[in-house]
Amino acid sequence: MKSGQFRIYRSGVAGIEPVRADTGRSFPKHTHDQFGIGIIEAGAQASLSGRGMVQAEAGDIISVNPNEVHDGMPVGESRAWSMLYFDPRLIGDLLREVGEGRLGAVEFPSPVIRSGEMAGHFKTLFSLLIEDAAENSLLRDGLLLSLVAAAMREGSGGAGAAAPTVVYRARELIDDDPAAPLTLAELAALCGLSRFRFLRAFTRATGLTPHAYLMQRRIQEARRLIAAGTSLAEAAFASGFSDQSHMTRLFIRNFGVSPGAYAAAIG
Repeated sequence: MKSGQFRIYRSGVAGIEPVRADTGRSFPKHTHDQFGIGIIEAGAQASLSGRGMVQAEAGDIISVNPNEVHDGMPVGESRAWSMLYFDPRLIGDLLREVGEGRLGAVEFPSPVIRSGEMAGHFKTLFSLLIEDAAENSLLRDGLLLSLVAAAMREGSGGAGAAAPTVVYRARELIDDDPAAPLTLAELAALCGLSRFRFLRAFTRATGLTPHAYLMQRRIQEARRLIAAGTSLAEAAFASGFSDQSHMTRLFIRNFGVSPGAYAAAIG
C-alpha cells in the first residue's frame, strides 16, 4: 500500500470492518461509534485518547472504544496501521462469551498493548477475515475470541477449571472424521460450553487449539492416504484441505519433506 492510502475490505464476519492505512495525516479529535482493535504496522503514532496521552510504535496493538474522543498524529513523517472495527452489538456478544455472563463495563482498558502474541493473532485474524475462506472459520473464530479476551485482560481463573474432561467429546468427533467442516460453535455446543470456555478448555486439555488439533489430524490422514497409494490431489480433498498447496505446506512443516517426495520414498 502506498503512503497516503486507505483501504476498507469486505469481511468474512458480519459486524467487522477491516481497514488498512498508510498516511502522514494528523487527525483532529473525533470519535467512532464502533470498537476498534488494530496494530501499528510501521512508524509510530501519538494520540490523546479518553484513557490518556499515548504513543504506539510498530508492532503495538491499539484499541478504541465507542464514542471515545481521540486524535492521532504520526511520530515522524508517516505511519501505517491495520484496524478491525466492531459493531458494538457484536463486541458485546463476544465479551459476554469471554466473561461467561459476568461482564461488567464493556470497554477496552488499554489504548496501547505491547504483546507479540496478540500482534501475531491480530495479523492472522485480519488475513482470515479479508480472505473469507469458510474452511478457516474454526481458526478465525478462535483467534477472534482470544484477541478480544486479551484486549479485555481476561483472567485465566474461575469457571473453566472443571471443563477439560468434557472437551474429549469434541476431540473424538474430530478424530472420527477429520475432513468434516467443523465450526467452533458446533464443537462448543457438543460440550455444553460457550465458545470461549471451550477454546480454553480444549487447549488446556490437548495442548493445541481446536484448529491446530484439526490440522494435525488432517495432515496425519493425508499421510495415511498417500501411503496407501492415493494421488496427492485426492488425498488433499479426502483429508479436508481446501487445496493441494495447503496440504503440501503443512506436510512439509510437519514431516520435513513434500508429499510428492514422501510418496516417491515409500512407493
